[in-house]
Order: sequence, then structure tokens, then C-alpha cells
Amino acid sequence: MDRNDPGLRDAAVRLYDDFTHEHRDRRTLLRQMTALAGSVAAAEALILGISASPAAAAQVDPADKRLITRKGGFGLAGGGSVNGYFAAPRKPGRKLGAVMVIHENRGLQPHIEDVARRLALAGFFALAPDFLSSAGGTPADEDKARELIGRLDYDATIATAVAVVKRLGQRANGNGKVGIVGFCWGGALVDRVALAAGPALAAGVSYYGPAPEPAEAVKLQVPLLLHYAGKDTRVAQTAEPWVDALRAAGKPFEAFTYPGVDHAFNNDTSAERYDKAAADLAWQRTITFLHQHLDA
Repeated sequence: MDRNDPGLRDAAVRLYDDFTHEHRDRRTLLRQMTALAGSVAAAEALILGISASPAAAAQVDPADKRLITRKGGFGLAGGGSVNGYFAAPRKPGRKLGAVMVIHENRGLQPHIEDVARRLALAGFFALAPDFLSSAGGTPADEDKARELIGRLDYDATIATAVAVVKRLGQRANGNGKVGIVGFCWGGALVDRVALAAGPALAAGVSYYGPAPEPAEAVKLQVPLLLHYAGKDTRVAQTAEPWVDALRAAGKPFEAFTYPGVDHAFNNDTSAERYDKAAADLAWQRTITFLHQHLDA
């Protein structure tokens, strides 16, 4: 297989997305990729390029002296706690808005921690919860993490996320405003948390997340920024009706579709899917949107 052939590459990405989002087993993935690529070695190389690499370099050094970071527990509004990763400017100079970063269906990975650090450098207090905390935390095996994500009680997960939002809004050294940013599985959760949190949430940013039922749009009280990938036909099936319903209901939102890019185009640990131009533009829009709604 010529990995530079866009048609074959797109087919490989679709196979991998089916594997990660429809809970297909890895043996089936390898068999399908081998049929596409022509050999097991070529198939494994393709999978390696499409999948996210935990060893990929971070954009922001975890030891960056401009930041304070830690891992640990975070008490929730109403009781209980969740584990997560925290990042904040070392010398903020003012009370900051808070941003919850919601991970993909692989759990809390180094890439999401890096996103939290980027948000901290942009002037926010960032918390990336591990939504697998109740299952013992995100395992090293990504397939196992996806399996555990699939077993979560979704309503309970939304309730936990809302409790995080409310607790972040109560931070003594914060300005009381809270936003959320989520990717893939986390992008889908952003929309649901925005519907459930009401005025406790100031803004939500969803990256390529499957959307709620269009009938839910009338309930939205929170400004949303929605990023979609032009090649992501799976997410588009729900995203397009959701955007149409938000527009018809006169809700506060912005939606952007980035032509010619794949699902997970923001994840720079995936060599085959990352698109720097689209990721940079989406990030610029994200930071501008968050400052617009979270700065005091």
C-alpha cells in the first residue's frame, strides 16, 4: 500500500475509527488493515501512525517553570472526589477562570495533560479529570481504557462532570467562571454537560463530539463553540442536525467545520490524523472564545 495514496489512507483511518468507536476487537482491525495494506507489517505501520502515541513530545514541558502542575484528588460539589491533572500559571496576577478538560475515550492520557498545560499558559486554571477514577483510574492499555469508558454509567458521568463544574466555580482564588473543553468522547460530553449544568457553566468547547438529539437544543443556556472535521462523516450524522437545531432555536453558538481533515485532527500525537493548520486555527478560536466568556 502506498501510504501517500489519499484514498487508501482515508480507508485506513475509517477502519481505525470503527475500531475505536464501535468497540471492535484488535484482531479484526489487524485483519482488515492487512487486507487493505497488503501485509501485516504494512498494516501495523499504518495502525501505529493513526493511533495516538503516548511517547510523543509534549508542546508544553511538564516541568515548565511558568506553571504549577500536580496530579491528585479534587473534591466535588455535593461530596465525593475525582482524580485528575491540574495546571495553573505560577504567577497569574489576577483571579482566573477555570477550564475543565474532558479526555477522549482512551481516558486521561499525556496528550490531555499537555492540553491542560496549554490552557494554563493561556491564562486559565485547568483541571483534566480522570473519568475512570471510579474504575481505578485510566489503565496503561488503551484498549482496556476504551472498554472501561464503554461501561460507564453515562448519566452518572454527566452528573460527575457537572459537580466538577460547580466545584471549580467555588474556588476561593478563582473568578467564579468555568468553561469546559472536550475531545471526541469528551467533545460529546461537553454538549451534555452544557445542557445539564445551566448557569453554573459559562462556556463550552466541543471538538468533534457526537451531538445530542436535536430536540435538546431548546434547553441550551450556555454559549458553545463546536469544532468538526470535514472528513468525519460519523460525527457529522449527529452534528449537522444539532447545529441546525441550535440555529433554529436562536441559541448562542459558533460552529466550524475544517475541510479535508480527519476526526482527532487536534491530537498531535497521531501522525496520520493531526493537521497543524486546522489545529492551530481551532485552538486560536478556542482561546479567544474562552477569554471572551471566562475573563472577569
